[in-house]
Amino acid sequence: MNFMTFSDLGLSSAIVKAVDEKGYTKPSPIQEKAIPHILNRKDILASAQTGTGKTAGFTLPVLQYLSETKHIKYRPLRALVLTPTRELAAQVYDNIREYSKYVNIKSAVIFGGVNAKPQIATLKKGVDILVATPGRLLDLHDRKALSFKRIDVLILDEADRMLDMGFVRDINKIISFMPDKRQNLMFSATFSDDIKKLASGILKNPVSVATAPQNSTAKKVTHKVYKVDKKKKTAFTIKLVKENNWNQVLIFTRTKHGANKLTKKLIQAGVSSAAIHGNKSQGARTKALKNFKDNSIKILVATDIAARGLDIPLLPHVINFELPNVPEDYVHRIGRTGRAGAAGEAISLVCSEESEYQSEIEKLLKEKLNSTIVAGFEPTDTAPPKRAASQSKGSFSKKNKSRNSISSKGSKSKKPLHSHKNKSAVTAQGSGRSGRVKKKRY
Repeated sequence: MNFMTFSDLGLSSAIVKAVDEKGYTKPSPIQEKAIPHILNRKDILASAQTGTGKTAGFTLPVLQYLSETKHIKYRPLRALVLTPTRELAAQVYDNIREYSKYVNIKSAVIFGGVNAKPQIATLKKGVDILVATPGRLLDLHDRKALSFKRIDVLILDEADRMLDMGFVRDINKIISFMPDKRQNLMFSATFSDDIKKLASGILKNPVSVATAPQNSTAKKVTHKVYKVDKKKKTAFTIKLVKENNWNQVLIFTRTKHGANKLTKKLIQAGVSSAAIHGNKSQGARTKALKNFKDNSIKILVATDIAARGLDIPLLPHVINFELPNVPEDYVHRIGRTGRAGAAGEAISLVCSEESEYQSEIEKLLKEKLNSTIVAGFEPTDTAPPKRAASQSKGSFSKKNKSRNSISSKGSKSKKPLHSHKNKSAVTAQGSGRSGRVKKKRY
């Protein structure tokens, strides 16, 4: 049976040789669709779930363009890849280095959290293609360590996460220093209205490329939901890992404090673990990821932001210790498993206050997630459900009212809910002069 090859897509023998050495013989669907358009210098708006080979989808044709049009005497910066996180920047840079093995192209990566001096020294020597996070990039531009005046290609990778992290102003500022005439490539795992709005201000007559329905998950990922009491989640996680003898599990928490706390409990239980989040130094994050990849530790506990760009081949298990309140983040999280066609398992531990998060995720996926209750870990907590980011306050309030009216049928309240006595009780537990209840700090 005949199938498309990388040569058929129009890639040069030097690029194909490097791809062959990586062990890839057949392009993925996103590569088949995107590469010819990029070689034809079209702007691209590509929607592809993580693990589909989208990095090579833009790296290969851009490297070919740079190698065929490079300046003889000097190396101005001509291609820029913007990523939301350090880990993703490092991952993309590793790919560029491997694929440019047989072409005379110089690449570099810059991000915060490390000394800027070596980065400045590298840029002074001349770089054809740069991978960067927005903050450090603007910092070095302000220091006159690099110029955007000769940029031919701009690539926004994981554009949806850059929006989530509030990088829109930085992106627009970076673009303001670039020539109007350039090629723009935007890759994203999810395809929201905000992404389309961002794209409309950057892309010119773009070709839309999609390889799966919007906000879909990998076909070979199985979903499991365990209804668990909030206070028993840690014990249940330890039980899952130990009884199943799992050796490589990525666990997501919503907060940095939660990641640290869970990691400590896992280590105390004899399960080798490390946490990775924004408060960790770059050295600690790199070490934790390396140890996880080479199986020196079994568990990597991560927050959503830190986990973007984690590329762990054949990662078998992802656990949502806490469900994300943004439904699209579920797609990103479980995109760490089931990569490149491999099988994977996504497990979610859901307590009573996360029931609405689960409902909103199911709406997004257009799929019901089957739930299981395990004896000894039954959800006995009665905390009311929290509002998901995708729900308006009005619709959530209506849902809560109908839920409350159903639960209160047949029972009469002896005292009104908002009596003066109740109000003073709330004030007494508040924090200070205003009488407001203290906000929980994360």
